[in-house]
Amino acid sequence: MNVGVLKEARAGESRVSATPATIEQIRKLGYDVVVDPGAGVAAGFTDSAYEAAGATIGDAAAEDVVLGVNAPDPSQLDRVRPAATVIALFAPAFDPVMVEELGRRPFTALSMDAVPRISRAQSMDVLSSMANIAGYRAVIEAAHEFGRFFTGQVTAAGKVPPARVLVAGAGVAGLAAIGAAGSLGAIVRATDPRPEVADQVRSLGGEYLSIESAEVEVSKTGYAKEMGEEYKAREVELYAAQCREADIVITTALIPGRPAPTLITAEMVASMKPGSVIVDMAAANGGNVVGTVKGEKTVTANGVTIIGYTDLAGRLPAQASQLYGTNLVNLLKLMTPDKDARLVLDWEDPVQRSITVVRKGELAWPPPPVQVSAAPATTPTAAVREPAPKKPPMSARGRFGGVAVAALALFLAAGFAPAALLPHVTVFVLAIVIGYYVIGHVHHALHTPLMSVTNAISGIVVVGALLQIGHGSTAVTVLSAVAILLASINVFGGFAVTRRMLAMFNRS
Repeated sequence: MNVGVLKEARAGESRVSATPATIEQIRKLGYDVVVDPGAGVAAGFTDSAYEAAGATIGDAAAEDVVLGVNAPDPSQLDRVRPAATVIALFAPAFDPVMVEELGRRPFTALSMDAVPRISRAQSMDVLSSMANIAGYRAVIEAAHEFGRFFTGQVTAAGKVPPARVLVAGAGVAGLAAIGAAGSLGAIVRATDPRPEVADQVRSLGGEYLSIESAEVEVSKTGYAKEMGEEYKAREVELYAAQCREADIVITTALIPGRPAPTLITAEMVASMKPGSVIVDMAAANGGNVVGTVKGEKTVTANGVTIIGYTDLAGRLPAQASQLYGTNLVNLLKLMTPDKDARLVLDWEDPVQRSITVVRKGELAWPPPPVQVSAAPATTPTAAVREPAPKKPPMSARGRFGGVAVAALALFLAAGFAPAALLPHVTVFVLAIVIGYYVIGHVHHALHTPLMSVTNAISGIVVVGALLQIGHGSTAVTVLSAVAILLASINVFGGFAVTRRMLAMFNRS
């Protein structure tokens, strides 16, 4: 079987479904690859680069497996073979006309944007790959339009305050935007109805703004759900207050299979400072901001720039193509288990079933629901085991009795032991007492470095072995040499571990 790589027909699309690097991986599965002339030029990949990777230049739409970024145009679909498989971003949840069109054709159509959010499908999750790039690019576009420093500076000419960035939605795109804005030095705040993302926001240097509501709960699907009226009322208050302070607002809120929710109203936009920037990353699905124009940049009467670009990922075409191509390679690996250039559609596999829009001319959309990995597993009641009963704490009489017995044993040992042993026993007991109180007051985070430093106690062994070596029999000399070697390794290893552990606490 041959794999064809289409030249994108959509105007302005700069991505390509395979790069020279991913073509080499496809060929390892046994496929021959045919690339449309000029398919990768917009992404910086020449036809000669594809040929060097082992591909041939020809009519990609006529091959057995056809790869694309966006849905092929009618002229390309007309050239697809009846038994072929077409893989692209068909957006079946938002484009019923395309679903009907595919249903009238005798081939198999797989939509990469329908990959379920489960653990084993992460390597094929195109939406996450593109959202990561788009979130980064959204900050770059905002910085360009903002035209001022993101980081605060104090110079001889005066003080420059840091930019304030608000990110609505802390999914993949939102987290990428938080990381990019924070790395530029901005003060970043973020909101999301899923409380579990708070730690992720903070780990990237952002401040999580929570909305107290009874509706807030951990997501069972990995996506944010549509909230009720109480939450929305408090959300409006939060956004209204934050928009007055923010220099840049980036919105990423999407609900799978539905139009994007409105988060920023016209009144909020009007309250923002002149020169502020809004990047509406949900513009393709209707937008989160009132006044967003899909695919365009607009400026409001009060000087606020609203960016509604829908090709943010495509503005970094080389890397976007590489990531998208890798997602396709992982899907082909899943569907080519024997690496024999035979594409096998496993109808029982939830990943392959979920992305199938049309199967040999028969409509297969929508797919059955999939149990997502984000949903907490329920434990059957019968499987719950009663906790083992705890032992009652030792009484005061028992503790005193134990101490008395230990004291008596120590007294007898001291009374019948040689006089030379008593100083050693005294040092041993004092070391235990002092060590207990010293270690007990050390922070838990430093226990591992502290224990590794105690390996220096092996230095005592080194000294003892040095005193014995060469002053006795051959056996004593050999044992002393071995003791010196092992104890030295322990000492140096302990300090090496300590140095690495303490380096973790160094902010630089």
